[in-house]
Amino acid sequence: MTARERRKAMLEVLCLRGYDTRANLAFEFGVSKRTVEYDVQILSLEFPIYTQQGKGGGIYVSKGFRLIQQCLTCKQTQLLRKVADTLTGEEKQTMEEIIERYGFSEGGKRR
Repeated sequence: MTARERRKAMLEVLCLRGYDTRANLAFEFGVSKRTVEYDVQILSLEFPIYTQQGKGGGIYVSKGFRLIQQCLTCKQTQLLRKVADTLTGEEKQTMEEIIERYGFSEGGKRR
């Protein structure tokens, strides 16, 4: 799992649960607590994620926030590109639109 895929999965988990602890996320994703902190810092630049110290503390997603758009993994994007090469006409155009909207570029960055 790449760092980008881990962060996406972490965001999905946080959205489902509402909050979690860095220790639990570190265990669940097989990374250090420091890596979770770094991932949360990066995610918080784009999503409404915050931390709270003390009793009841942890990593939270703002109430009411939901992920609307799902993204394809790099492997899924590559597979769809292979399938798109076998299509023609409107079907090919539709597949290319899906890849453009939800896929990752060759460099692993979101389009």
